[in-house]
Amino acid sequence: MYGSRKGPEAVPRVTDDSLTFSHVAANTGSGASVGCLQPHEEGMKMASKRITQETFDAAVRENIEEFEMGPEEAVKEAVEQFESQGVELSNIIKMAPKVSEDGPQELTHDILQALEDLQESVACCHPQEVSVQLARFCEQCKQHRACRFLAAQKGAYPILLAAWKLAAAGDQGLVLQVLNALSALIDGQPDLLDTQGLKLLVATLAQNGDSTDLICTGIRCIRHACLKHEQNRQNLVKAGVLPLLTGAITRHSHCADVVREACWGLRIMTFDDDIRVPFGHAHDHAKMIVQENKGLKVLIEAAKAFPDNPSILSELCSTLSRLAVRNEFCQEVVDLGGLGILMALLADCIDHQELVKQVLSALRAIAGNDDVKDAIVRAGGTECIVAAMTRHLASPQKQACMLIRNLVARSQAFSQLILDLGAEALIVQARVAHQDCEDVAKAALRDLGCRVELRELWTGQKGNLAP
Repeated sequence: MYGSRKGPEAVPRVTDDSLTFSHVAANTGSGASVGCLQPHEEGMKMASKRITQETFDAAVRENIEEFEMGPEEAVKEAVEQFESQGVELSNIIKMAPKVSEDGPQELTHDILQALEDLQESVACCHPQEVSVQLARFCEQCKQHRACRFLAAQKGAYPILLAAWKLAAAGDQGLVLQVLNALSALIDGQPDLLDTQGLKLLVATLAQNGDSTDLICTGIRCIRHACLKHEQNRQNLVKAGVLPLLTGAITRHSHCADVVREACWGLRIMTFDDDIRVPFGHAHDHAKMIVQENKGLKVLIEAAKAFPDNPSILSELCSTLSRLAVRNEFCQEVVDLGGLGILMALLADCIDHQELVKQVLSALRAIAGNDDVKDAIVRAGGTECIVAAMTRHLASPQKQACMLIRNLVARSQAFSQLILDLGAEALIVQARVAHQDCEDVAKAALRDLGCRVELRELWTGQKGNLAP
């Protein structure tokens, strides 16, 4: 049973086996953990305790029946008691049941009702009804991560696979709805995607290359499946997803939505964000995108199609910075005319803060090549960098500091030129205004030859580090 704090002799206890609540003495500990959360689930702690939705609902019901609380108060009390034990509740739907004269009614979550109706329509092989139920299920999944989690726990993924196979007979509209629902379900739950689903996803993209809606939704599925999941990334690359992503940009080079999603898809293949693996293949994937799929050329050509779209240009520049991982790739950007485009954007779109940030990030990446540094300076890059720092006192500052540092690293040839433009004062200002600029600002000042106070945080003695 679940003990409310209104009874001082009882506190809730989470148990390992029964997932129920027991009255225990007030001095009893909070009990054992009932499970660990997936490390890729955003915002969760790996060692947190967790409970089932049924357990939480039972606790709320008991608060109403045994302690005569109102529905909202019962939910609030249950949340406070579980959280006091260190139970992670981000995957729990915190809903109060309706109460009649006979007591609290049986609580049926909308997401489970939608899933049940979808399963029935798929079993009956009624495409029109499946379409209706897919749309309903998708909307429920988007309500909250807890809805997605509960649906996954109750077998939503195999039901979607069955609907996908039903739609594969040629109903493109139904395929689109399945992908929308799949994208919503696996958002934050990439482990759900199995080999069968992966193959279906790649095949669907390959067979429907002319449909912009299908391409966008399919790539969104890929993005959700690959975020914080290295194995899915590697499996998708092996299945041939990279040429599908670059090909989508080439084929639909004037469709902003496709270019945006494809850029996201390419970038996520270069992430190294899965804490469950010792190392990823981010660098290898970047090489494959550039060498085997002409990724740099694809991005630079696409930029020419969106001269007045800062949002898409930001996506392209951000992706470009993720691919400039080798000396020869930096030079290739210049040879393909990318430097000219970046400099023009920095000069002409100075008022668009996010675009300026991404342009500076791309310049920082290619400035790793010493020959490219010279080209940036000759193109008037130093003046544009200082102008950007002067114009924007927020997010572009960190990228500007890193770019300046790259321009003067290993060579002092451009230091005085940059200092004469007033860069030192701007870097100091960025360091003071933005905490995340502290290290990069010091590095830029140091390599410019400016005076920097470097503190020795630890000298080998016992004790805490200085704040």
